[in-house]
Amino acid sequence: MSTEPREDLITEVSRKFGISPEDYMLPARHMINLLNPDGSLRSTEEQGAEPGHEYPLPSPAELLRAYEALVVGRRVNDQNSALVRQGRMAVYPSSHGQEACQVAAALCLQDGDWLFPTYRDSVAVMTKGVAPMEVMTSFRGEWHCGYDPKQYQVAPMSTPLTTQLLHAVGVAHAAKLRGENTVVVAMCGDGATSEGDFHEALNFAAVFNLPVIFFVQNNKYAISVPLSHQSVAPSLAHKAVGYGMAGERVDGNDLIALMAVMGRAVRLAREGSGPLMIEAHTYRMQAHTNADDDKRYREDAEVAEWVAKDPVKRMEAYLADSGLLESEATQRITDHAETVAKTLRDGMNQDADTDPLELFNHVYSTPTAQLKEQSALLADELAREEA
Repeated sequence: MSTEPREDLITEVSRKFGISPEDYMLPARHMINLLNPDGSLRSTEEQGAEPGHEYPLPSPAELLRAYEALVVGRRVNDQNSALVRQGRMAVYPSSHGQEACQVAAALCLQDGDWLFPTYRDSVAVMTKGVAPMEVMTSFRGEWHCGYDPKQYQVAPMSTPLTTQLLHAVGVAHAAKLRGENTVVVAMCGDGATSEGDFHEALNFAAVFNLPVIFFVQNNKYAISVPLSHQSVAPSLAHKAVGYGMAGERVDGNDLIALMAVMGRAVRLAREGSGPLMIEAHTYRMQAHTNADDDKRYREDAEVAEWVAKDPVKRMEAYLADSGLLESEATQRITDHAETVAKTLRDGMNQDADTDPLELFNHVYSTPTAQLKEQSALLADELAREEA
C-alpha cells in the first residue's frame, strides 16, 4: 500500500489538468450542465467550462444505450407504483425523475467494478444487469435481496442510511490490497450526508487513496426534511475538499452531463487519482414511498417546476433533434420497456413460495440458544395452524 502523502498526489493530479490543487478539489463555479431542459445542447459559452472541468460528449452509441435504459427505468418505476396499489409489493421507493442519475452510475462502470446502491436505486441495479424481478424481490417482503451480489458486483440495496458507504470503502480497500484494478461507485442521497458513517467513509477513502466515487443524488429532501435544514454549505460537493478529495456538481436530470462527469471520475479513480465526490442535483417527482404524503411538506408548484426538467423527455428531444433517434428505434425501445414491465408484472402476480422458518437460517453461522428457541416456537405455531 502506498504511503505517498495525499497532498503530493493532489498536486500531481492538478498539474495534469494545468490548475492549482485548490481549483482541482473545489467544484467548478458553474454546475456542469450540457443540455437545456428543452433538450437543446448548450453552447460552450453557456456551459461555462473551466480548466480541468471540460466534458466532451459521449458517443452516439453510448447515448442511445443510456436512453434505452432510461426509458426502461421509467416504465419499471411506474409499473412498481401500480404493483404497490395492487398489493403485490409491500413498499416501493420510486425514483421517478431520478432515473438519469442511476443509469449513468451503472453505465460508467466496467466488468469487475462494484456498485453500492441505496433502496431507491433499483434502476441502477437493473442497468448493471440484474433482472427486474430479482431487483424487486426484497420489496415484496422476502428476507433476501433477490440476487447474488458477487455475480453482478452489486451490493444489496441498503435501507439504513450510509451503511453501504462503509462497505463500499471496504471493498475498494480490499481490491487495492490485492492489486485489482477495481473502481467502486457508492450511491447515497442528500440526507445521508448528515450521517456519521458518511464522514467515516469519505475520510477513510481519502486517507488510503481508494478508488471510490461517492455519488450523492441531491433530490432536495431527506424524506420530508428539506436540504436547507440539513446543511448550509455552498453545496454538498464542497464538503469533499475537507477530506482532501475533489468534488463536482452536475445537473442530475441531464443524462449527457452525468455520463461525462461520472465517466471522467471513474477514469481518474482507476488511474490512481484517489476518491472523488459527485453531487447530482435532481428531484424525486413522487412521494418518498407509497406510505408517504408528500403534499404535507412541498407544494404542487415546486413539483411542476421539476416535471418541466424531466430527464426522459429532455434526452428524447436531444436525440430526436440530433437525428440519432428515429421512429423505428423509438418504437423498439418502447416495446422493449413494455416487455420488461410485463415480465415483472407477471412475476409479481405469482405468489411467492416462502418458508417462514428460513428467517432463522442465516442470522448466525452457529445458531444461539435464543434463536433456536424462537425457531422452535414458530415451528410449533405453524404446525398447529396446519393441523
